[in-house]
Amino acid sequence: MQLVTNSIITPPNPAIMAERPVKIEARNVNVFYGDKHAIKDLSIDIPDRAVSAFIGPSGCGKSTFLRSINRMNDTIPSCRVTGDIVIDNKNIYDRDLDVVQLRARVGMVFQKPNPFPKSIFENVAYGPRIHGLVKDKTDLEETVVTSLKKAGLFEEVKDRMQHPGTGLSGGQQQRLCIARAIAVNPEVILMDEPCSALDPIATARIEELIDELKQNYCIVIVTHSMQQAARVSQLTAFFHLGNLVEFGDTNAMFTAPVEKRTQDYITGRFG
Repeated sequence: MQLVTNSIITPPNPAIMAERPVKIEARNVNVFYGDKHAIKDLSIDIPDRAVSAFIGPSGCGKSTFLRSINRMNDTIPSCRVTGDIVIDNKNIYDRDLDVVQLRARVGMVFQKPNPFPKSIFENVAYGPRIHGLVKDKTDLEETVVTSLKKAGLFEEVKDRMQHPGTGLSGGQQQRLCIARAIAVNPEVILMDEPCSALDPIATARIEELIDELKQNYCIVIVTHSMQQAARVSQLTAFFHLGNLVEFGDTNAMFTAPVEKRTQDYITGRFG
């Protein structure tokens, strides 16, 4: 993984990269909120069918960069993004790119579960319906059931599909949101602190789900929990003050980080 960057890029485990093509390529990405320089000249390659974790102290830029991958920052008037973010050889900031279609390909799961004020069924059916991904009612029902099964939720809700999604527990709501993201056949799933509002049991279930989903998706997760990053990811990126400091194999990052700032953060000297 050869990048033109000021960051330290440690060689990822060859087994991780050999079987997984690069899905997301970022080159010299800068993000500004007005005069604030939030992301500074970031370059990174993120592989397909693996979990890449972004760690770092609050305000370091990890969530800002995550939101840049599906152009969620477009909704902030003061935000400006420069550089290139390429998914499957297409720059997502090209003017001719359909942002609605991009967000179908690049799903997002937020910190707090945010089911629609609709039934469990309609929460999952909404995306495939508006994107024209289903032929008829039977096709729609199959898509909903399949998505709920992939999210590990179907057995828990199969007898109450018409009940409100907001009536589920917090962990179930988050899995419903994951099912909703999966239903539109994404290629990338972005997760911004998906377990921070959940109890340990629900967190463990989401982590198991992430491990299962990585077989078919490129997953990028922002987490404040270094233990979670160590458990779920194959690659870890450490951010500090808007800079990508170090990126590489998760096991190597947590046992023998190359950069002193990474070591200081991991050992609790700052954060």
